[in-house]
Amino acid sequence: MRYDDSPPSPESASSVSPDRRWFTRRSGLAVGAAVLAPTLLAGWVLVQLTTGAGADDARPPRIVMPAAAPSPTPSSSAAPAAPAAPQAKGPLAGKTVVIDPGHNTGNFKHTSEIDKKVDIGTNRKECDTTGTTTNAGYMEAEFTLDVSRRLRTVLEAKGLKVVLTHEADRAWGPCIDERARIGNEAAADAVVSVHADGVSSGNRGYHIILPAKVKGGAADTAKIVGPSRDLGERIGSNFARTTGSAPANYLGSGTGLVVRDDLGGLNLSTRPKVFIECGNMRDAKDAALLTSPEWRQKAAQGIADGIVGFLGG
Repeated sequence: MRYDDSPPSPESASSVSPDRRWFTRRSGLAVGAAVLAPTLLAGWVLVQLTTGAGADDARPPRIVMPAAAPSPTPSSSAAPAAPAAPQAKGPLAGKTVVIDPGHNTGNFKHTSEIDKKVDIGTNRKECDTTGTTTNAGYMEAEFTLDVSRRLRTVLEAKGLKVVLTHEADRAWGPCIDERARIGNEAAADAVVSVHADGVSSGNRGYHIILPAKVKGGAADTAKIVGPSRDLGERIGSNFARTTGSAPANYLGSGTGLVVRDDLGGLNLSTRPKVFIECGNMRDAKDAALLTSPEWRQKAAQGIADGIVGFLGG
């Protein structure tokens, strides 16, 4: 059927039958309703968003768009899709890094759970601890998670696969033996546990904790002592250069390196692993750095540079 959009002439209008005139008016109303429908729908959606009508506060409102949305044309201004993460090449290809954010913000509310002892091979030790805070109340667990997320972003930009042991998505923990197991099961090429110290004021600087050679029960670090030292030394030098921080002035004899045999996260690891204590939260000068987002970004970059160097990138 052909539709003529031009209005009928006065002469022809009088010759149109009553049924035809009724059909024409009815068709016009239908077209008008079709034109108004998207506008009315958009207005309803706007009301729902601004008033929260019918929304569940536990989740964002669910908005169902019309099924027949038009496809964008080549001239559309829609934002392009985000580029895929770069694929690692050369020595970084196929490498996995596990990042372990020390403690958990929920540990303070679950002291009985984290106080339970777990087997670390050489002896038994608390599942986890609360961590420390600055004098103003900024929690070590907040710091470690923030740096770990920044670190993940930097490493993934290099094409590396990155696994975090947790993202505060659980009420407490994980326990130190589980943290080690996550790195082992991921067959990680490097594992770094991020921390900040909590000693008396005046003690400043970073230090890297390396695994001692231990053997007992499920603990056997013989194969990881050497590569873990290499990893720790590379992280320490890059961290110092990027952040401007000095090695700790209260242990490590100025080297920024400390060897320990009492940490389950190291004893139970079968993958190269170190801890980094980025500074002392109880010292005002170090705390000013640790609470700075800009400095935390530098810390993440320094750690990442050390890891990439260790992996040969």
